Amino acid sequence: MRRLNALLIPVVTLMLASGCSSTPTSHFYTLSAATVPAAPASKISVAVGPVSVPAEVDQPQIVVSTGPNQVQFDEFNRWAAPLQNAITRVVAENLVAMLGTPHVTLSSQVLSADTGYRVAIEVQGFVSAPGESAALDAVWTVRRMQDGSAETGRTTVREPVKEKGYDALAAAHSRAIAQMSQDIADALRRLEHAPLQKTDTEPARK
Repeated sequence: MRRLNALLIPVVTLMLASGCSSTPTSHFYTLSAATVPAAPASKISVAVGPVSVPAEVDQPQIVVSTGPNQVQFDEFNRWAAPLQNAITRVVAENLVAMLGTPHVTLSSQVLSADTGYRVAIEVQGFVSAPGESAALDAVWTVRRMQDGSAETGRTTVREPVKEKGYDALAAAHSRAIAQMSQDIADALRRLEHAPLQKTDTEPARK
């Protein structure tokens, strides 16, 4: 009996170890800034934010689209940072390169006095389909702080994903955000060269 027990203990230990080692490992992914040619230097100052994302994708897990009206939360493939923060950071980094200015900050409730422009983004669609595509649908507004002039636009883009891995999916989302960043940069340039709107500073007459 003792001999049998001596043989069973290593077997049970090995089975338990195998069970523990089979637990899936969580993987974390980030969005990355675009690699673009250096733009001519400028002194444009921009604050990026607020940025909002749909509640259904504002999760630590990567939310995978599995059908027209169905999604799946992937517990073992997650974003390394809240999606809202990641998009804000990447747009800011892209604008630094696309506008040739170091004066791009993440928005806070109180803007500095020398902030020239503010960018607000409302992401209405952020669809992840590994091995198929990454889709972005966002409405954005660029506002010139000096006179309140603004330009609103919409970026809708679908980036194909040829590989099934989540690395490829995150890269595709990054390309989609780069396209939105370019649209915003173009709007900033147009406002930068647009004449200031006249404001009525005279007090109202009684």
